Amino acid sequence: MIRNLFTTTVYVKVYKNKILVKNVVNNNEVTLSAVEPFTTSRLLIGEFVNAENILKEALKKVIDGKWLTSTPIIVIQPMAMFEGGLSSVEERVLIELAFGAGGRRAIVWVGKELSNEEVIEQAKNT
Repeated sequence: MIRNLFTTTVYVKVYKNKILVKNVVNNNEVTLSAVEPFTTSRLLIGEFVNAENILKEALKKVIDGKWLTSTPIIVIQPMAMFEGGLSSVEERVLIELAFGAGGRRAIVWVGKELSNEEVIEQAKNT
């Protein structure tokens, strides 16, 4: 119960050189485009540090940080370059991206876009 007071669930959609982050608890949402590209011709996240910096910045904007800042549960979804599914390396990059940006837990989702309720359900079930 108390843990839920300090838990934020965030839905991250990764596009080519753009990241959309939505806090599904308070509906704050931000989309940031890369100044320094992170997508390469072969990989959605080919320049890891650039993607990590954008995600950190976006998380700061959507998470209410008064005196206690919660470490979010991140449901992260690639929105491009996933034809045929993700390799274990691509999945690991997404997980490490979420952790590197400050996530407490990371869930990779490949499929249809999720509603807020579906994101919360994914966070609970994993």
